[in-house]
Amino acid sequence: MKQDPSRNAAYTVDCEDYVHVVEFNPFEAGDSGNLIAYGGNNYVVIGTCTFQEEEADVEGIQYKTLRTFHHGVRVDGIAWSPETRLDSLPPIIKFCTSAADLKIRLFTSDLQDKNEYKVLEGHSDFINGLVFDPKGGQGIASVSDDHTCRIWTLEGVQTSHFVLHSPGMSVCWHPEETYKLMVAEKNGTIRFYDLMAQQAILSLESEQVPLMSAHWCLKNTFKVGAVAGNDWLIWDITRSSYPQTKRPVHMDRACLFRWSTVSENLFATTGYPGKMASQFQIHHLGHPQPVLVGSVPVGSGLSWHRTLPLCVIGGDHKLLFWVTEV
Repeated sequence: MKQDPSRNAAYTVDCEDYVHVVEFNPFEAGDSGNLIAYGGNNYVVIGTCTFQEEEADVEGIQYKTLRTFHHGVRVDGIAWSPETRLDSLPPIIKFCTSAADLKIRLFTSDLQDKNEYKVLEGHSDFINGLVFDPKGGQGIASVSDDHTCRIWTLEGVQTSHFVLHSPGMSVCWHPEETYKLMVAEKNGTIRFYDLMAQQAILSLESEQVPLMSAHWCLKNTFKVGAVAGNDWLIWDITRSSYPQTKRPVHMDRACLFRWSTVSENLFATTGYPGKMASQFQIHHLGHPQPVLVGSVPVGSGLSWHRTLPLCVIGGDHKLLFWVTEV
């Protein structure tokens, strides 16, 4: 739990294994600590972390593991449920994972005796993105290399099935209008679906490929960001179906794009997890250059803190946290 200037990370937490994916809980869970989940080769760890930026008596970072879930297969993705509460009795921990065996697992735990999971099966290729319905947490959306986007109930029943034109790379649910879903495809098309009408209502084009990751800005839902090829791209969906701005960022191909949850002008991108170090950058739309450039040994996963301009990346047996100014 120390400052680690050699890698530009403000804080690091040591992990048992290589970290494939890491996610801060984006929902208010009723506790001062921030829930975080990360996945390795065969387990998921749920922990809490508190930072000196939010609690004056914390030196650096205070991290605590709440529970480790045996997973049995490599974890590729994690999504938190809004039903997760630390202030209920007993507490409720609810999240789902996508895995190398092409299955989704829905975990529920009270951090004591109740630890169960349900398997959702249906995809025939790798699952690249999954997300809970942010209002009630009663639905899960997933996208896959099998050219489909699927909506599931918590019982594992598929309620919608959209056929895509190429692999589905990212899926985001509108924070307020929960009948709206955004799906990004590898061929550079981003479509918005109306789940009630079961059809696409709008599409954006990146004009370059491969599109690897896209994200809906929760602070301003007219904004969509993505990485395709070596560039990041930003759309204003009220103005054009083509990007408003774009910039080359990663020589080794860009991999992930995530908007900050505290500012509509702040976002982060990562380069491809390489054999050596992967590049990680934080960008601000008011600045021509990245406001922070970090180097991560084989970095994978990228997630922003719910209330701080702070993000986390998974590394080799480490979680690495970066803090920036808004």
